[in-house]
Amino acid sequence: MFTKILIANRGEIACRVIKTARKMGIQTVAVYSDADKDARHVLLADEAVNIGPAPSRDSYLQADRIIAACQQTGAQAVHPGYGFLSENAGFAKRVEEEGIVFIGPKHHSIAAMGDKIESKKLAGAAGVNCIPGVNDAIESAEKAVEIAKGIGYPVMIKASAGGGGKGLRVALNDKEAFEGFTSCRNEAKSSFGDDRVFVEKYVEQPRHIEIQLIGDSFGNVIYLNERECSLQRRHQKVLEEAPSPFISDATRKAMGEQAVALAKAVKYQSAGTVEFVVGRDQSFYFLEMNTRLQVEHPVTECITGLDLVELMIRVAAGEKLPLTQAQVKRDGWAIECRINAEDPFRNFLPSTGRLVRFQPPRETMWAADTEHLYGVRVDTGVQDGGEIPMYYDSMIAKLIVHGTDRNDAIARMREALNCFVIRGISSNIPFQAALLAHPKVVAGDFNTGFIAENYASGFRAEDVPHDDAGFLVALAAYVNRRILGRRVGISGQLPGHGVTVGGEFVVVGLGPDGRNTPYPAVVRDYQAQSGSSAVDTGGKSYEICSAWHLGGARIRGTINGQPFAAQVERGVGRNPLAIRIIHNGTRFDSLVLSPRAAQLHALMPYKAPPDMSRYVLSPMPGLLVDVAVQPGQKVLAGERVAVIEAMKMENVLFAAADGVVGKVLAVKGESLSVDQPIVEFA
Repeated sequence: MFTKILIANRGEIACRVIKTARKMGIQTVAVYSDADKDARHVLLADEAVNIGPAPSRDSYLQADRIIAACQQTGAQAVHPGYGFLSENAGFAKRVEEEGIVFIGPKHHSIAAMGDKIESKKLAGAAGVNCIPGVNDAIESAEKAVEIAKGIGYPVMIKASAGGGGKGLRVALNDKEAFEGFTSCRNEAKSSFGDDRVFVEKYVEQPRHIEIQLIGDSFGNVIYLNERECSLQRRHQKVLEEAPSPFISDATRKAMGEQAVALAKAVKYQSAGTVEFVVGRDQSFYFLEMNTRLQVEHPVTECITGLDLVELMIRVAAGEKLPLTQAQVKRDGWAIECRINAEDPFRNFLPSTGRLVRFQPPRETMWAADTEHLYGVRVDTGVQDGGEIPMYYDSMIAKLIVHGTDRNDAIARMREALNCFVIRGISSNIPFQAALLAHPKVVAGDFNTGFIAENYASGFRAEDVPHDDAGFLVALAAYVNRRILGRRVGISGQLPGHGVTVGGEFVVVGLGPDGRNTPYPAVVRDYQAQSGSSAVDTGGKSYEICSAWHLGGARIRGTINGQPFAAQVERGVGRNPLAIRIIHNGTRFDSLVLSPRAAQLHALMPYKAPPDMSRYVLSPMPGLLVDVAVQPGQKVLAGERVAVIEAMKMENVLFAAADGVVGKVLAVKGESLSVDQPIVEFA
């Protein structure tokens, strides 16, 4: 067994590998870019080596520097994690040639199966059903359009070396095929150093189900059940679960055996995943093979009780698999939510900056621990006060729950999301909560087009209806009463002029465009010591008891005897007196006023924000990689204006209406902030 390994990655997966290595008594070496010098994975590792500037192409994609770090520290093996160089056959081969063990498949297996074009040819030769398409690299955007017409729209344009939604577009017409080819090529080149692109038919209403494999150097390969990954947005997985609520035992067995046969054909060693597109009739087609550890591997670990990272390390060290196919378990139900740094209310645009508060829910199970299951686990590479840089992907954390069945897992996940506090940047937690409340998701009735169909016009606050709006009003009134109770107790108040608090309030719900809604509320039986009181509103009574302290972002307690968890934020928006309640994905902003103050507040005029319709604004922090217009140019609606790169994704900005460019206010290569003007129309 190794005594020291290097992790050629960053973020949560680097931290995840370190935990297993520590359990096995193996020392770890972290590598880091200039942007990650204070990152969590650097602090957790036994040693750390700087490998270059912030952009991944200058650091985490630099094979020479990673190999040099191994030689410098005496690391005997490299774990590549996922992304970056994890599926780079050339890197794996070079590592092996330097006498260092690659904790992953052999380079010939990566070359055969990690390449989407070659793997499809191999799968076809092995008799596996493949989706119609052209599996050779396409040279130009014009050729891509020609091929797409031949196959018939819709088509999927994919980078051969892509992954994680990078270098992938669905095209419905010639224009989208032309634009998609160019964007895929650029993304693939910057993310993977390989700009080959191919085209295949896009199967409509498919389910995305994948089989987890593990193989050793003795020719043994087993499958560890399946994962349901159909809930995707722009081809990036949002929520994963194991097992799938859709496939039958017979389909599971057939998919598993086919995946194993394919792996054995290329002498596959280590962990890997075979992805399938599954039709309504449970017919399945080979999609691709990921020759690495998957982001969503924790759900498989939960239902099987196995540590996949440990198995990878043991196989790489030459050990046999410790179990047979018949010994693979399937206990309970696991769900993983990817918590990303993106604003769901601004079309999921990246959100970078400092984590002013980062308070995950209480963990009861941990990565690398296969004994404590049926609970909550958080895999993350960040910490309170840390920075989310714009150079890497948007993942903040992975929230994993394990329940006795699917309904239990959903209930656990909803509570865990309520307890997950993130401040300073936006996250997709409200969207995750909305998905888990959607009747079709709860029923398991969805496919890969579910999010695009159900949130076609984007995600809005009203897309998360609360099942008891009175609870939000009552909790806001309760929080306000606790705040006032503190003021009553402040010493040094002038006798006869101290703060007195009545029981009648008006909770003014703050809506968009100044549309406010008053909710009368009466707080009675307030107990300062126990933190209990009753709130009457909307014809209902809410008995609330909580040990919440005024600075806490998270509030837990009981309401009418039932436990609850929610979040509280004071001084939100443009009003320092506003109280925000967040529960089950719903965000309720309010002012809690006396009845007289509420009357006066209703007379206050609404100050509209300035009209910025003449400007093209940067919707997120990022790097301006192209400005496609110049002063005096006539631009039609839908024409490209600028391209911004953030978190390894290209975002193209188009003109919303016809116009003439007045000024270009930002230059190529400039780092932009949110809502920074780029172009002004005359």
